[in-house]
Amino acid sequence: MSAADTTTAKVPPVRQSPPSSGRGAGAPGTPGGKRTTGPGRGRGAGAGVPWLLLAPCLTVLVLVLGYPLVRLVSLSFQKFGQPQLWGFQEAENVGFANFTKILTDGEFWTVVLRTVVFAGGAVILTMVIGMLIALLLQRVSPWVKALVSIVLVASWGMPIIVATAIFKWLFDADYGVLNWLIDKLPGVDMIGHNWFASGPQGLAVIMLLVVWGAVPFVVITLSAGLTQVPKELEEAARLDGAGAWGVFRYVTLPILKPIIVMLTTLSVIWDMGVFPQVYVMRNGHPEPEFQVLTTYSFDKAFVVNDYGTGSAIALVTVFLLLGAVAVYMRQMLKIGEVE
Repeated sequence: MSAADTTTAKVPPVRQSPPSSGRGAGAPGTPGGKRTTGPGRGRGAGAGVPWLLLAPCLTVLVLVLGYPLVRLVSLSFQKFGQPQLWGFQEAENVGFANFTKILTDGEFWTVVLRTVVFAGGAVILTMVIGMLIALLLQRVSPWVKALVSIVLVASWGMPIIVATAIFKWLFDADYGVLNWLIDKLPGVDMIGHNWFASGPQGLAVIMLLVVWGAVPFVVITLSAGLTQVPKELEEAARLDGAGAWGVFRYVTLPILKPIIVMLTTLSVIWDMGVFPQVYVMRNGHPEPEFQVLTTYSFDKAFVVNDYGTGSAIALVTVFLLLGAVAVYMRQMLKIGEVE
């Protein structure tokens, strides 16, 4: 026997199975007679399942938001007042006359500027105070954190009308607690001070009311986001010589950026649409220096009974809010590209 015979293994030939013609036979090359499906087969049937699950929600949105929005757009292009409301006259299409009327009105642009400044101040205060409280909650004992969380949730769940009534009492000229406390300071006389005698002071009080109601949501959301910041990165930054501000600037803030962008956008939308705080604080009749876009549109529609102009103002407000949403979507897309 040679070396080649001892090192070369002989492999027995593979037995060829005859093709079966029975009904239950599988395709050649498939084990167990099971038929395999292509990668795209069955995918089309399941593509409609998400839309089927979303159908009830989309139906409710169309009924609740779709019809009012269509009606708002149609009214903004019509002359619609009390005669049209009671059916004495037909609604008259006036094209862009309502938009021309408000866009050439100096009072409208004053209200727009006041609304933007009010919303901007409220958003900045909300985000700064919310971030500070969220960072503070990471450094206190568990029972203090639980107590503060309970207080935040309680203030967040308080109805707006009740919160507005409390703020009216706090800043009352005759019986306000704030005037009484400030009057205790040496050399300060605040007894009988009317915070709503001027527009800037009154809007500052209303801004504090808006911030007080918005801070709990921001704190709770940011606190949840801070739990996702890796402690290893913070420790590494400290070892590299970064202080508290450096750790927050280069570690915590970039990780929280998506949450901050979302909260800022939502705050802009909410604060641009503030209505009950201003309306109730001014007893249902906001003075001209207290008018924001929502109350201004309401007065034009339901006080002056010019529903076409009021609808045009409301539609312009919607477009301003859509601008904020567009900025939010752009920022989120940039964050997604970076990730």
